[in-house]
Amino acid sequence: MEKSLDDDKAEDVVVIPLIGKTDIADFMVVATGISQRHIGALAQHLRERIKAKIARDALVEGEGPRDWVLVDGGDVIVHLFRPETRAFYALEKLWMDTPSRARAV
Repeated sequence: MEKSLDDDKAEDVVVIPLIGKTDIADFMVVATGISQRHIGALAQHLRERIKAKIARDALVEGEGPRDWVLVDGGDVIVHLFRPETRAFYALEKLWMDTPSRARAV
């Protein structure tokens, strides 16, 4: 999926491992599209590539306004955002590992 996003010029692609954090997927990918049309194209191409690879349709949510589109590829969930929407929700901060705290001695 990361290659598909790179090929389609998605910006700031971040892959977040979810193994051990949740059972919903193994990985989450967060990427930015420069416009609603760009996000729509990214989602459509992902849907086509997922179907070709695993022989099933990916579930897609948010195709109406296209400020935030979610593509569920089974083991991988892809969030496609417009820049201001991505900054507002900050999913990476919610799911990335937090730094370990030093123990007081």
